[in-house]
Amino acid sequence: MSLEEKIKNYQEQFKGKVPKDVQDKMIKATKELKKDNIKIDALKTGDEILPFCLPNALGKKVMLQDELDKYSYVVINFYRGGWCPYCNLELKALQDILHDLRVLNSTLIAISPQTPDASLSTKEKNELEFEVLSDWDNAVAKEFGLVFSLAKELRPIYESFKIDIPSANNDDSYELPMPATYVLNKEGRIIYSFVDEDYTKRLEPQKILDAIKENEEL
Repeated sequence: MSLEEKIKNYQEQFKGKVPKDVQDKMIKATKELKKDNIKIDALKTGDEILPFCLPNALGKKVMLQDELDKYSYVVINFYRGGWCPYCNLELKALQDILHDLRVLNSTLIAISPQTPDASLSTKEKNELEFEVLSDWDNAVAKEFGLVFSLAKELRPIYESFKIDIPSANNDDSYELPMPATYVLNKEGRIIYSFVDEDYTKRLEPQKILDAIKENEEL
């Protein structure tokens, strides 16, 4: 089953559990983000990435440059947090292609504004074998042009779902990254990019593999 199909299945279950007025508010907020076209400022294919260093789930520093030195390609995935069901579906789907990435001498890094402790929970829950990094205050996500503030009308809704974003991020700004996936070549240049204001939209992992293979043929 594709990631898109898994997301559709989850959405059908969601519609049966959540009141329509709540769903309407969530849809409206997403439409407002898309209307503002905030992804226009995000990094895109052809751009070069600035080096960064972030802690992983165990607090160990991971440097992008070290990963670029070791691998032919580095895939960077920005996700909102382990509390987000769409993110968890995506992370699991990325785990499924990890072997194929390694065959292509490529690695994968996932980044969220969660604390290392929260990232560790996400990593263990989804049985992830790739690095899950903590981007406090969305510092790196801001460099990528991905950050927005969760609409105020959605905050009590999330709280009603038992989602405590300030605790997960150790930050009460409610700033989150848009879903985004980037494939970098060894020089740190983006050869493929995906960004969407709609948090329910995610890149099909196979497209990552296809992008790498196509670049290898150039």
